[in-house]
Amino acid sequence: MNRMALITVSGLCGCRHEEVARLVAQRLKFQLITEARLRAMIADEFGAETAIPDKACLLVIKSLLARLATQHSLVIVAPHAESLFKNFPGVLRVGIIAPAAQRIGYLMLDHRLERPAAKQLLQQLESQLTEDRKRKLGRALVPPESFDLLINSQQFDSDPVAAVVVAAATERGLIEHGLLSINAESQIQFQVRLALARHGVRPPAGVALKQVQFSHPSEEIFANLLDFYRIAWEYEPRSFPVQWDADGKPLVSFTPDFYLPEQDLYIELTTMKQSLVTRKNRKVKLLRSIYPHLNIQVFYQKDIQNLVFKYGLGSAS
Repeated sequence: MNRMALITVSGLCGCRHEEVARLVAQRLKFQLITEARLRAMIADEFGAETAIPDKACLLVIKSLLARLATQHSLVIVAPHAESLFKNFPGVLRVGIIAPAAQRIGYLMLDHRLERPAAKQLLQQLESQLTEDRKRKLGRALVPPESFDLLINSQQFDSDPVAAVVVAAATERGLIEHGLLSINAESQIQFQVRLALARHGVRPPAGVALKQVQFSHPSEEIFANLLDFYRIAWEYEPRSFPVQWDADGKPLVSFTPDFYLPEQDLYIELTTMKQSLVTRKNRKVKLLRSIYPHLNIQVFYQKDIQNLVFKYGLGSAS
């Protein structure tokens, strides 16, 4: 089973959960990833001017963290971090809460404010966080079951709270989990990039789709993924006659959607209704009988991930 050693720390506004996360990272010798660092990583990956859609923000963060998790054990302190890597082994989701009066007091100290101003600031921060959660997750509240460990810090400062988190991480065996495997990271990246492609987020590092007029959105999504994995492709490069008239002129031809020259593999995508899929499968079967040397596969939308890994297309070059 693929695992990673990752702790997410979230908290109500003014709970000083950032300080707790820093202490946990120091004690466990994990790498601390803050919201500011995530913003810088997103800018480096996708370009400072790229606008990431709200619904895609957590997907982008998941992609970046999965890559880091192959090199470091991580402590993440960022809004909505508890929503990342749901049900993934080796992830400890920590939530920190405190009464409003205590959080107002922290804001008074941290920002040198009088109580009325600190109270107003807390209301503003909570409102901003709620609106941000609505845009990105589609909900205003965080269910308690989103956390593995929920700590009320009313009677404790950051140091003992961090000690509780370290004890929970130790009990869960996170230190022994080691790093995320390259294979598991590759699978996560494929799932994430498929979702990002649906949101119109282009691959990073200056990679852009060829200027091709695709006949179906699924083809553009697949081309987007091939570009991300640096896999050379050609779109509908060749038609193969499968029926001829009495004079030997082609009557019916079949044109596969993609050709991957490095794999010498033709790919036909289909998301059509069953009757049309059956007809297309017959054409592919006929194509194979006429051109037995051709390597061609039909990709169904629900099977794209499994087929890509089966044929070794998921490894970045």
